[in-house]
Amino acid sequence: MTINERQQEIIDEFSDIEDWLDRYAQIIDLGNELPAIDEKLKTPEHLIEGCQSRVWLDATMDDNGHVHYVADSDAIIVKGIISMLISVLNDQTPDDILASDLHFIDAIGLGEHLSPTRSNGLLAMVKQMRLYALAFKAKQQ
Repeated sequence: MTINERQQEIIDEFSDIEDWLDRYAQIIDLGNELPAIDEKLKTPEHLIEGCQSRVWLDATMDDNGHVHYVADSDAIIVKGIISMLISVLNDQTPDDILASDLHFIDAIGLGEHLSPTRSNGLLAMVKQMRLYALAFKAKQQ
């Protein structure tokens, strides 16, 4: 499934939810579905700079050139946000990740309903995911 197809799934999922308290509940549910990461990854090297809450992110690339992300956060909303980002970008190539326009964030209204510190954290998460993709792309060449 492509990045845009995955984004559309999220947009469709949120289109039926009008109330923002219900949307936050959905985001929290998505975070609760995020698989647990190995405790060994909860180190300063895996913390994302720029997030108010603690967010750990790691990535690997398989033999087929697809990037796989794992993450966790100590904040339930942030955990849901990183869960959505992972569902969109996981198992994609570095080129596809780097070329992606993550329009689902604005399409579901998330950007306008986050506090400034959470918005900065969202940008930091996207940036770190792209940095992993860039590093993997460099290794391929």
